[in-house]
Amino acid sequence: MNIKDTTRLKPLLRFLNRVKRDPPGDIQDIAIKAGNKIWDGIDCLSCANCCKTMTPTYTGKDLKKIAVYLKMPLREIKKKWLKKERGTGNWLNKTTPCQFLDLTTNLCGIYEVRPADCAGFPHLNKRKMIDYIHVHKQNLDECPATFKMVERMKELMVKENSQ
Repeated sequence: MNIKDTTRLKPLLRFLNRVKRDPPGDIQDIAIKAGNKIWDGIDCLSCANCCKTMTPTYTGKDLKKIAVYLKMPLREIKKKWLKKERGTGNWLNKTTPCQFLDLTTNLCGIYEVRPADCAGFPHLNKRKMIDYIHVHKQNLDECPATFKMVERMKELMVKENSQ
């Protein structure tokens, strides 16, 4: 599956925009149903697009754990790899791919202490689906799991509306 195919992405983006504008009352139930079994056939290690093209947001707790794990002073980690996002003050990677990604194996060098943002990615099971539509729109062309979930949501809603 080539999720970069805009002929497949555009309808799903339009779908998410419609859902955001006029969410059905059962959107959470639909998202949960759509999330069932989406991981079948998806291998994150063969993809690693999230690590190759995006940056997590690092919390203070994340940074402390990483500093201990790497046995590096926190200020050195920040200086070497991170930048503060304008407006939010969030800590982000300076570059992509992520400095902790082994590009040969797609394994994370700090997996045991990876940021909470990484551990929760692609954030499909957030309590209020409607509040995370913007995140799903951002992840749609990078994450096969997000693509598959949104595609399934659309199918379920079309099926539900035709009954």
